[in-house]
Amino acid sequence: MTSCKDGEKDHKQCMNILLPVRDALDVINGKWKLQIIIAINNGNKRFKDIERQIPGITARMLSKELKDLESHQLIKRTVYDTLPVSVEYTPTPHAATLMPLIEALKEWGTLHRKKILKDKA
Repeated sequence: MTSCKDGEKDHKQCMNILLPVRDALDVINGKWKLQIIIAINNGNKRFKDIERQIPGITARMLSKELKDLESHQLIKRTVYDTLPVSVEYTPTPHAATLMPLIEALKEWGTLHRKKILKDKA
């Protein structure tokens, strides 16, 4: 990985790292989006199912985050013409590209938790 150093060439290399990382963080920012993607990937397709899977999320926040994920083409919202109307959320193929990142974050989080708990003991 290239580091960010002084100099015009180094600045350009640094920006080539920072800009895509910033773009990615803009899409998955906050504490809810990745949890929602994980819940949907685990088969929770309806609003109430997703809400139940994620402790602490409010219906209003879930609704906002689902709209945002849909605008970033990470989930697809399908409305079925039933009585009452039913809505399902499914991951897009683009969302599948996040799975290696989610797995890496899970592994790092596990290591970090062990380190912090060990250092406090």
